[in-house]
Amino acid sequence: MDPIDSYKPADRLGGVKEYYFSRKLREIADMRAAGRDIISLGIGSPDLPPSESTIKTLAEEAAKEQMHGYQSYVGMTELRENMANWYHKVYGVSLNPKNEIQPLMGSKEGILHVTLAFVNPGDTVLVPNPGYPTYTSLSKLLGADVAYYDLDEAHGWLPDFEALDKMDLKKVKLMWVNYPHMPTGTPATMDLFEKLVSFAKKHKIILVHDNPYSLILNDKPLSILSVKGAKDCCIEFNSMSKSHNMAGWRVGLLASNPQFVQWIIQVISNINSGMFAPLQLAAAKALDNEPTWHDANNAVYRKRRKIAEDIMTLLGCTFRAEQVGMFLWGRIPDDYKDVEELTEKVLHEAEVFITPGFIFGSNGARYVRISLCCPEDKLTEAKQRIQNIF
Repeated sequence: MDPIDSYKPADRLGGVKEYYFSRKLREIADMRAAGRDIISLGIGSPDLPPSESTIKTLAEEAAKEQMHGYQSYVGMTELRENMANWYHKVYGVSLNPKNEIQPLMGSKEGILHVTLAFVNPGDTVLVPNPGYPTYTSLSKLLGADVAYYDLDEAHGWLPDFEALDKMDLKKVKLMWVNYPHMPTGTPATMDLFEKLVSFAKKHKIILVHDNPYSLILNDKPLSILSVKGAKDCCIEFNSMSKSHNMAGWRVGLLASNPQFVQWIIQVISNINSGMFAPLQLAAAKALDNEPTWHDANNAVYRKRRKIAEDIMTLLGCTFRAEQVGMFLWGRIPDDYKDVEELTEKVLHEAEVFITPGFIFGSNGARYVRISLCCPEDKLTEAKQRIQNIF
């Protein structure tokens, strides 16, 4: 017997699989190593850089001798204050930088910390279907039960509150929501946010709104914290990954009432040792970007979006024109037996990777998602390759 066979992983790993993109990108890397030029329209990792002032600040601060020690768990004052100022400028929401904001090393980390802070093993977490897979996987890793609430195209990818009220909610502790929605691009509205806050208060559920896409191809950025009384039951995540082209920097935030924030800090302080100081100062600088920087960023995405729409049309897919964010979501033709029949054909014949919607939940099983995080010339080449096989 191989000695390694005597070791077993923790039982919690039985409830989750390796992240789809982790596996698929490894396959694509193997294809590239074999000489195949794969164009990836999969992950939403911005290919454009942050603003020049952001990069300059990081370089200047990192060159200082005293900037390399451990940092506080709650983040630097400059960063928290600029996060609060940014929330007021973009969303009209007032936050106390001392106790209503917590910087995060990315929103994915925040999902872990919030779940640890509020959810006991055996509690139930409400997760959208389709939705970000990490809401499910981290809930399961931490011993929570996952109950899905349906989103579908017939209802505009919005929650059905009558159906939600009929669910068994006795053990529900946390509910994940995400508008602008990933993967469908459905924009947020104040009416939706008001209904969500009302639902959460009615059932004494903590509502966590994940809000990283509101500045991408979206003329009306909204925060759920704009709703009166939302801080009483809501936590909002935001991220600089998409809006400021800083995905690899791992800078995000959560905002809520002081008690919720303090409970989350209790978790963070036992896991992390603070964010690199020059990175925090550079992030604070990025939050001062001029509106023209974001306008230029969106102008690039707008051109790419048109090509992505052309690709969807070539694939025979239908899509909703009002989508926002950095993806395009479309329904595949009925004559495919499943979505992978289409995506694998495109990958192996056109050498273009597009994301099958089933990874976001069963309600995404007849859909594909195209990322706009690809240079215009590569998107155009992908379009031509796809045109050649159809």
